[in-house]
Amino acid sequence: MKTNILCFVLLLFFWIDLQGQSIQNVKATQHDKTIVVTYDLVGLKSGQTATISLFCSEDGGSNWGSKLHYVTGDIGQNISAGYGKQIIWQVLEERERLTGSNISFEVRAMLSSLNDFGIELVYVRGGTFTMGCTSEQGNDCEGDEKPAHQVTLSDFYIGKYEVTQKQWREIMGTSTPLSDPSYFKNCDDCPVEQVSWNDIQEFIKKLNQKTGKNYRLPTEAEWEYAARGGTQSKGYKYAGSNNIGEVAWYIDNSSSKTHAIGGKKPNELGIYDMSGNVWEWCSDWDGSYSAGSQRNPQGSSSGGGRVLRGGGWGDGARGCRVSDRDGGNPGDGDGGFRLVVSP
Repeated sequence: MKTNILCFVLLLFFWIDLQGQSIQNVKATQHDKTIVVTYDLVGLKSGQTATISLFCSEDGGSNWGSKLHYVTGDIGQNISAGYGKQIIWQVLEERERLTGSNISFEVRAMLSSLNDFGIELVYVRGGTFTMGCTSEQGNDCEGDEKPAHQVTLSDFYIGKYEVTQKQWREIMGTSTPLSDPSYFKNCDDCPVEQVSWNDIQEFIKKLNQKTGKNYRLPTEAEWEYAARGGTQSKGYKYAGSNNIGEVAWYIDNSSSKTHAIGGKKPNELGIYDMSGNVWEWCSDWDGSYSAGSQRNPQGSSSGGGRVLRGGGWGDGARGCRVSDRDGGNPGDGDGGFRLVVSP
C-alpha cells in the first residue's frame, strides 16, 4: 500500500505548476521513502530572498488549498538565490491527507520586498491560537475581549514596522490635503499618524498601482496573531515582552510624542512597535466576538467603526496589550497602520 502511494505521487510530481519566473528547472526524484524536488531560484536582486512553499491540489490544479508540511531543505523563509535547491518531502508521513484522485503539486516563491518604498515584510506562518482574553492578560481584560476563542489563520506577510511619514509622502505626493497629516512632523522615520481608515484605503490603492502588489490592512485576527508572536509565541502580555518598557513607547516613557520606528525590542517574529507608539488600523468592522472556532475571520459584516489595535504614545500599559481592542470612525484621523500581503 505504501509503495503504491509513493509511486503514484512521484508520477504526478512532474506535472508541477510554477508561479513566477523566479523558480525554474523543477525536477523530482524518488529516494527510498522520500521525494526530492530540486529547483533553481533565479532573478532575485542583490540581498533579496524568497519564501518557498510546496502546495498540493487534489483536483488536478483547480484548487490549491493544501500546503505540505512534512518537508525540509530549501523551503520556508529567507531562501537565497541559487541553483540546485532541494526540498525533501516525507511523502508517507503526509499520505493520510492525500485523499483525492487527481493529485498535482505547485512550488511557490514569495519574494521579499526590497524596493517598495522601504516597506519591509515579515513572514508569518499560519497556525491556530486563542484570540481575546487569555490568562496572561490577568485582570486587565475588558468585556469586548471576551469570549476567548480559537482562530486558525493561513500564512501571510506583515510589515516589520509601522508605515512612516516618509513612506506616506512618497506614495500620496506632496500637493494634496493628505500629503502630510501627522501632528508630530519633521520625523521621516516616525510612524505616520492622524490618518483615517478611509485615507489608508487611498494610500493602499496608490501603493498597489505603483508596485503591482496587493497590499492591504491586516484583519484584526492577523494583527493579534502577529503581535502575539505567531507560532513562536512565548505568551507575553505585550508584543514581545511582559515588561512594557522594553517593547513600547507609551505614556510613561514617550515624552508625549511618537518615536522613530524600531527603537524598542521586537517581538518573537522580529516585528516592532505592535505595542505602543501609534494605534494601528485593521480592516475589520468593530464588533463583538463569538465563542465558536473560526478560520481566517474577517470580522463583523458591518458596524459603526473600524478596529484599532496596539495602543499608542499617550496610552497606559493596559491599552497596549496584545488583546486590547478599540474602534474608530473610518473617516476620523485616529491612528497609523502597518501593511499585510497574502502569499
